[in-house]
Amino acid sequence: MKSLEERTEEFDITHHEPQDWRDKFALKFVKFLRVFADRFFAGRYGHRAVVLETVAAVPGMVGGLLQHLKAIRHIRDDQGWIKELIDEADNERMHLMTFIHIAEPSRFERILIMVTQAIFYNFYFFLYLFAPRIAHRVVGYLEEEAVVSYTQYLEQIDAGKVENVPAPQIAKDYWNLPDDARLREVVIVIRADEAEHRDTNHRFANEIVASSDAQDQKTQSKEPKGGAYRPS
Repeated sequence: MKSLEERTEEFDITHHEPQDWRDKFALKFVKFLRVFADRFFAGRYGHRAVVLETVAAVPGMVGGLLQHLKAIRHIRDDQGWIKELIDEADNERMHLMTFIHIAEPSRFERILIMVTQAIFYNFYFFLYLFAPRIAHRVVGYLEEEAVVSYTQYLEQIDAGKVENVPAPQIAKDYWNLPDDARLREVVIVIRADEAEHRDTNHRFANEIVASSDAQDQKTQSKEPKGGAYRPS
């Protein structure tokens, strides 16, 4: 596992520019969710993280499940997608477990967690089933927003507006943090995780685009002059 120094140095804020209507839809959907989160949680970054990490833990598991079924259905290799997606889901789960200890959500927020998870799971399942490219792009943009949110969280800690409490033991064990680690170090490693998930999901979406383009070119090369017959 990478050290805290490596995670801090390698961090960057990037944005994938939308290429077509699918990307634009994904971005607008995520921006809508961002507005809702900003209004509901305001500056309560710990509580915001609890609910948002509940959502973030869903896509990897859904994508991993559907990619697994696709691989065995077509009897072909998954090119490592399944493991990456399951690892992502588990990593996001650890983010949630960490912030449960830090923010100590109220009963209302725990109910909100369950409702949010139920709604988002069903939405994302069908989105991934019928439009995996858009699904991965949605996650890529969600992670872009997560990186921005954790950067703002870090700025609030550095400014003394958020107490830099000791890191919970679960975070120290998972990220191999020192015994004297505090919230600031936790936010740094989680932000690095989110940046990695951002890049992974944008890459997956790009690979789907490339695969589709290659298939179209292959089909066109086999077409007789005058165009191919396409049944309606």
